[in-house]
Amino acid sequence: MHFCRSYIRNQNQNRGVQQEYQELMSCSKVILLAFTSFLFFSKPLFSELSLNSEVLDEIPKNFLNFAKKDEIFDWMVGIRRKIHENPELGYQEFETSKLIREELDKMGIPYKHPVAVTGVLGYIGSGKPPFVAIRADMDALSLQEMVEWDHKSKNPGKMHACGHDAHVAMLLGAAKILQEHRDLLKGTVLLVFQPAEEGGGGAKKMIEAGALENVEAIFGIHSSPYSPLGEASSRSGPILAGSGFFEAVITGKGGHAAIPQHSIDPILAASSVIVSLQHLVSREADPLDSQVVTVGKFQGGDAFNVIPDSVTIAGTFRTFSSESLLQLKQRIKEVITGQAAVQRCNATIKFETKDQIFFPPTVNNDDLHKLFQGVAGDMLGHGGVKDMQPLMGSEDFSFYQEMIPGYFFFLGMKDETLEQPVSPHSPYFRLNEGGLPFGAALHASLAVRYLSESRMTSRVYNEDQHDEL
Repeated sequence: MHFCRSYIRNQNQNRGVQQEYQELMSCSKVILLAFTSFLFFSKPLFSELSLNSEVLDEIPKNFLNFAKKDEIFDWMVGIRRKIHENPELGYQEFETSKLIREELDKMGIPYKHPVAVTGVLGYIGSGKPPFVAIRADMDALSLQEMVEWDHKSKNPGKMHACGHDAHVAMLLGAAKILQEHRDLLKGTVLLVFQPAEEGGGGAKKMIEAGALENVEAIFGIHSSPYSPLGEASSRSGPILAGSGFFEAVITGKGGHAAIPQHSIDPILAASSVIVSLQHLVSREADPLDSQVVTVGKFQGGDAFNVIPDSVTIAGTFRTFSSESLLQLKQRIKEVITGQAAVQRCNATIKFETKDQIFFPPTVNNDDLHKLFQGVAGDMLGHGGVKDMQPLMGSEDFSFYQEMIPGYFFFLGMKDETLEQPVSPHSPYFRLNEGGLPFGAALHASLAVRYLSESRMTSRVYNEDQHDEL
């Protein structure tokens, strides 16, 4: 400004004060225009990052308040109860899939179907990268519900006893939140409605069908009947075990129980096998490498005074690493065949069936753990976010994590009316529907936060590359 004033005075000493003032202001406008142009075209990344950070911090609470609105909450509860009344087993979730598609149609959300028989993939956002996925499983269990309430299962021998009905309702709730706030999406959110988690390996089938194409990361949620309402818990690294299944037929020679010397007793052989299998954990496994081998099935003989020809045993084994899982599988095979041979029996073993496949360990990505802690902390306060110990349960969500970074967490939906929580897979299983808004808002918030941070990271990288070129 001082330069302008001196220049004008030197060049226009004989001009009037008014004309000098007008030229001074004209020069100031030129400088202001140049300065504004510089600010605009220089892409002030750090200011934008700061502004986005402030906005992003408020999104989780805003989404939760949106999900808690009476009309949204009642809608999610209604969906959960419809699904609960009509439970369907793996790859048979036809009515559940139909309900999901009808709700997506109402919201104007495009989708792909069928995927892995009954699965549905919905899309919200720009249709362009980055892509992030949020997932819910849909299948029920082969159980007869024993809870007496207005929305008890209407399908005999089938029950939603693991909260998958709530998982679907929460993912649809997240879809509604995201569709209403799609201007916040800096990319595309993939809604993964997956069949057959309960042993059928639906996640694996979804991957084979191309569900993860272009997807950078995936989030999954599971209801917890043990944790207080709205409390989120998870951890970085292994959170759920990998699991395997085995079934062995041990064959001897049947005969009268009073003359065992004329028989080859498969019951004795199977008993030796079961005892020896426990030594694999107590004597061979590293005490710091948690492992489980359990025989839950023993079938042999129909009469108290007859030695049967054969015995069938079956069980499960669990570890927190794929390496330990494969090693344990090999030793189980050796122990069964070896102990059967000691008792003069033969053994045939199978480790997978159509309905029972190997699940890898569920291992949470460390970067996504940090993102989860930030989002959940913004929504629930840091007292509402807990670090948990790993569990020996298994989840086919782990198949996604073998392909891309993934994150799995638990949401408290404890029914406070019960004296003691009822575990999943129980015919008396119950959960607190008050947790539905929390799950929907967490799903949606994680997707928005991931896309925003992914976009900023990508922008920094691209601009650095541009500068170098």
